[in-house]
Amino acid sequence: MISGFATLEGTKKFAQNSGVNQSNFNDFANLTLSNVGIGTYLGDPDSRTDELVTNAVKQSILSGVNVIDTAINYRAQKAERSVGKAISELIQEEKISRDQLFLSTKNGYVTNDADVQLGFWEYVKEEYSQKGVIKEGDVTSGYHCMTPTYLSDQLDRSLKNLNMGCVDLMYLHNAVEGQIKDVAKEQFLENLKSVFELYEQKRDEGKIKFYGMATWECFRVTKDNSQYLSLEDTINLAKKVGGEDHGFRFIQLPFNMHYDQALLGKNQMINDTQVSVLEAASLLGIGVFTSVPFMQGRLLAPGVMPEFDDLKPSLRALQFIRSSPGILAPLVGQKSPEHVSENLEIMKIPPIPEDEFLALVKKLTS
Repeated sequence: MISGFATLEGTKKFAQNSGVNQSNFNDFANLTLSNVGIGTYLGDPDSRTDELVTNAVKQSILSGVNVIDTAINYRAQKAERSVGKAISELIQEEKISRDQLFLSTKNGYVTNDADVQLGFWEYVKEEYSQKGVIKEGDVTSGYHCMTPTYLSDQLDRSLKNLNMGCVDLMYLHNAVEGQIKDVAKEQFLENLKSVFELYEQKRDEGKIKFYGMATWECFRVTKDNSQYLSLEDTINLAKKVGGEDHGFRFIQLPFNMHYDQALLGKNQMINDTQVSVLEAASLLGIGVFTSVPFMQGRLLAPGVMPEFDDLKPSLRALQFIRSSPGILAPLVGQKSPEHVSENLEIMKIPPIPEDEFLALVKKLTS
């Protein structure tokens, strides 16, 4: 297993040696992180896609990207293995070192293993139920499980898949979204506290550096929605468990020129003031990564997005997201060499200055 984790010295060295515009790195949590990351969600669980993802991760890293995002359920554990293979090969080739990369994964969904020739429920029965990892009532109708026993099991599988001794960021994956139809909010918050206790324990064990929540709805919807979660309350829960030095430092949510709630929706309350979740995150010291930058390609169709800066649609989409105050990086799902090359042209130009960005938003929303 590869030991180590992202460090200030390592990530700073990566930025300096990347050959890309230095304004395309953000300093956060004592790390230097590229303002574009690679995501690994889509694709069939087959060897052809394994090869594409491995090569795309390698190409992205060599193009100046040091933020890599995956999840244990992506392609039924094969996404993590592809990421691990890519990083291992680059380290073996002495092109990077582990301390230069910020690696995140997620757990919470019940997943099978595409490399094991068992049906989904056969796998669940053999690997989880019979071994006492999951017991009756643990799994919701959303195929979600957030018991400490299950999440601990999943972390160990993730580390094995990735061939890593430690991940920089472990997200609890779509917890509210996967649980709230079956679990009362009060019980959910009790369960969330137990998860944070587990993650703090795993930090002490050196298996994770930080933790957070990868979400879809809970930080974007209005307060009257059953899926709503207060970011400040969530941080306070982490403080109760881990003190001021708690590890809850990041969230992930959907954001693009169509899903603009994180920027424009004032659904969070900080100091008796209604603010957006991006503003709340900045005030609370939380880093934000974003998903679905292209809405699986739908935003790239001709005439869908407003034009600015003479950029092609994919670069326009990324430029808008990464220039939004409070965002560390959009996570781009890219597999073909052509798409990686096209998308990462964005690393050659700086993001839009904040005053120009706010003027652009005003123009687009007027």
